[in-house]
Amino acid sequence: MSPHPTAVPAPASAPPSVPAAVPAPQRPAAEPLADDDLARGLVAGDDACLTAAYQRWSGLVNTLARRSLGDPKEAEDVTQQVFLGVWRGRGGYRPDHGPVAGWIVGITRHKIADALSARTRRGDLVTSAGAALQLADPAAGRPEAALDRVLIRHELDLLPAAQRQVLSLAFYEDLTQTQIADRTGWPLGTVKSHTRRGLHRLRHRLTGEHPSPGS
Repeated sequence: MSPHPTAVPAPASAPPSVPAAVPAPQRPAAEPLADDDLARGLVAGDDACLTAAYQRWSGLVNTLARRSLGDPKEAEDVTQQVFLGVWRGRGGYRPDHGPVAGWIVGITRHKIADALSARTRRGDLVTSAGAALQLADPAAGRPEAALDRVLIRHELDLLPAAQRQVLSLAFYEDLTQTQIADRTGWPLGTVKSHTRRGLHRLRHRLTGEHPSPGS
């Protein structure tokens, strides 16, 4: 045995410490659907694709509607109608007829045309109803004008509550339909519907005509 003790090898260095928490790798954000994939999802009835279509094209639809109609709230109403039409008519979309964006713009043009036509019809209806109701100012020198207003008030009281409220605000407070929507908190489309139906009923009662079904 050697008189000198055998040298003991130095211990191996300890491995580097591992952090207590290692951040999880970040997943890449999901890429937006291509238009063709989005269109296929729409046709298949995937409501997530409807949401994606709304997010992608509602700004364009609203801009087109505002330029044509000049009324932000009416443009919002048309925008909602467009995407309702997209969903309901999704089975009629044909990719070979053009891209989905073009199809949506086509629906937008139809809805804008419908809104403009409805605006014209409402104007004509108000004019004819005003003539039938003989809405005159008593101070204008027509003695029977005050009696007319009493008659109108009586007939208004016979209308359904919502129609009566809308027409009273229009006739007696001279509010526009947009102002009535703000006052009542109803959507503009609802105000327009109550106005149209109320005028039909009022005119038919005062002229003795029978209202058409659904009026």
